[in-house]
Amino acid sequence: MKREVTIQEALTELAAAKVRLESMQQLLTLKEQLLSSKDDQINFQIFTINEKDKEIKKLQEEGKEKDLKILGLEERLQTQLAYRFGSHSEKSFEQLSLFDDLDEDFPEAEMLTNEELKEVLEENTLTVKAYKRRKCGRKKIADNLERVPIYHDIPEEEKICGCGTRLVKVGERFTEKLNIIPERIYVEKHIYPVYACRNCEGSGDEDHPVFRQAPAAKNIIQQGIATPGLLSYIFINKYCNHMPYYRQSKNFERKGIDLSRATMDKWQLEVYEKLKPLERIMLEHVKTGKVLNMDETTTQILHYENGNSSRKKSYIWLAHGGPKDKPLAIYRYFESRSPQYIRPFINGFKGWLQTDEYPGYEAALKEHKILHPKDKIVHVACAAHIRRKFYDALLNGKSKNSAIALKYIQRMYYEENRLREKHLPDSEFIQKRKEIIKPIMDEFYDWMTEIKLTVPKSFKFGQALDYAINAWPHLMNYLDCPEIYLDNSIAERSIRPYVLSRKNFLFCGSEDGARSTCLLFSLIECAMINGINPEEYLSSIFELAADTTDWTDSKWSELFPWNIKLIKKSDVSTVLVA
Repeated sequence: MKREVTIQEALTELAAAKVRLESMQQLLTLKEQLLSSKDDQINFQIFTINEKDKEIKKLQEEGKEKDLKILGLEERLQTQLAYRFGSHSEKSFEQLSLFDDLDEDFPEAEMLTNEELKEVLEENTLTVKAYKRRKCGRKKIADNLERVPIYHDIPEEEKICGCGTRLVKVGERFTEKLNIIPERIYVEKHIYPVYACRNCEGSGDEDHPVFRQAPAAKNIIQQGIATPGLLSYIFINKYCNHMPYYRQSKNFERKGIDLSRATMDKWQLEVYEKLKPLERIMLEHVKTGKVLNMDETTTQILHYENGNSSRKKSYIWLAHGGPKDKPLAIYRYFESRSPQYIRPFINGFKGWLQTDEYPGYEAALKEHKILHPKDKIVHVACAAHIRRKFYDALLNGKSKNSAIALKYIQRMYYEENRLREKHLPDSEFIQKRKEIIKPIMDEFYDWMTEIKLTVPKSFKFGQALDYAINAWPHLMNYLDCPEIYLDNSIAERSIRPYVLSRKNFLFCGSEDGARSTCLLFSLIECAMINGINPEEYLSSIFELAADTTDWTDSKWSELFPWNIKLIKKSDVSTVLVA
């Protein structure tokens, strides 16, 4: 039943509905505002979460960088500890398996444990060269030594048998013992008889002096007590036996001889001034061969000629070269490691130059190519330096892939040694070398370039890869020269005596002292690489070079090891009297 509504009531209800609608609109607005606030909060939370994610990712990256840095520092620490307190030998390198399959499934992040490293270094290997086990017991004493018989006989009364018959000698037994008499030190008393005429007292022979005597004997050090034998003894003790002059001075003092180190220093400089032309002749000779091996090491100078007190170290440079049957080694002193000091060694040389990868050599060769285009020099790298860096990465960084690299290098050395043992003609040797060793080198290089992309440069293995890849074009040059070996060991062996002596005498007082040291080292090393007793060689040079007036280059060349006539110690007195 429909209810009748008046206009007034309808208006009232309409107003009430309008109020309710406005109320609901306000409530809806409030809800919308609340939802908007929630969206803002959610957006803020999402933004905060994204920022936190970025921060976490950054921290993770920093953590990885720090982990890599820590590993790199640990490698450096292990290297320094091994260098200071451990053996520098790479003998354990020879114990890596030679023909095992090269496993490439090792990620570089995996490090060898100490037990795994020990297993790698103790693997059984194939013998590279024939080896004869040394017999136990004492070695036989050299046959060239003088034998002094000492008889130990029984008393005469024991030479009668119990039956009354006299015993007869049926043989003898002997033992040999080594004895030594300390070096004989004596004074040479040079006597010059003086002659005169008692009849005319010189008036009858005006062309000659009244008193006549033999001219003074020539000596390499004219004023002083030093003889060639004494000088040779002093220099050999310092540069072969590594005895600085102050120790020798004490040794002479114990024998009743007053000989200061200042005097010995003065003698060394005087000898250098006398023999200085020989330095140039030797430098020219080392350039006459096909191969030149070079190396350098540091030295310390107390007083520089230009008064430079800020320089901490200078350099001793070494060059080993010359014809195959007439090798020489020469040391030269220069104040720095600048490429300009390589010029004296390579100017006038053409052939193969083998060095380490010090950039100065390449800079000097680029300049040489422009200035001397006709004298072609091929730069060859040293496999031993490459091997050494992988060995450090294996031993100190414990990188598994370093063991693989060392196996490749060992295969190269193995095949090189096998070829050399066959004594092939040069052309056939080069052909076989390229057929056998070049494929190994190519495979090794491809492996290095592939794995390099996955290795951090801060790791020792990464640094070893960089060094090897950069040096590889130069190392490949060795394939074309039969006289060149895989490494620069010839130069390193020659530089080692100076390094050993430097540990004892520590520094050179002046630059002239360093230059004179280089000349003496050159003479000693040349004698040794040519199989000559260095003490006899020095003594003979000092004897023959007593008077070098008007000597030509050919005359100086007579002092080379293969030309000189050695004066034995037992012959010295005869020569002097004559």
